[in-house]
Amino acid sequence: MYKGDIPPAEAHKRLASNSNAVLIDVRTEPEWAFVGVPAVDRLIRLSWQAYPQMQVNGDFVKQIEDSGIGKDAEILCICRSGARSANAATALTKAGFTNCWNVAQGFEGDRDGQGHRGTVGGWKAAGLPWIQS
Repeated sequence: MYKGDIPPAEAHKRLASNSNAVLIDVRTEPEWAFVGVPAVDRLIRLSWQAYPQMQVNGDFVKQIEDSGIGKDAEILCICRSGARSANAATALTKAGFTNCWNVAQGFEGDRDGQGHRGTVGGWKAAGLPWIQS
């Protein structure tokens, strides 16, 4: 099991204060392009699941290992709502990464009363920096 769940504001704070921290956005390319991405240094975009079939990326851990991230780096995983990123943090922990965290609520958070994301919980609703292409 990974170290734990942290809210988006805590993830942002850790990225700002720890030069050994990295944010891994495990969503898909369409999500990055159409929904946006956190605007932080040390962001890695690597899908946990491949769009459109949403099959787990069997090379995910190897690709992180090949990126040069140290096994003791503080790794913060984020997805849309916190589920895929928890799976990614678990896989990295099982592979020997010792400081993996899940960003609870993810980038978009839960749905609001109208069924929309981005206004209740999550990175965007917390007012943290992000960009959209």
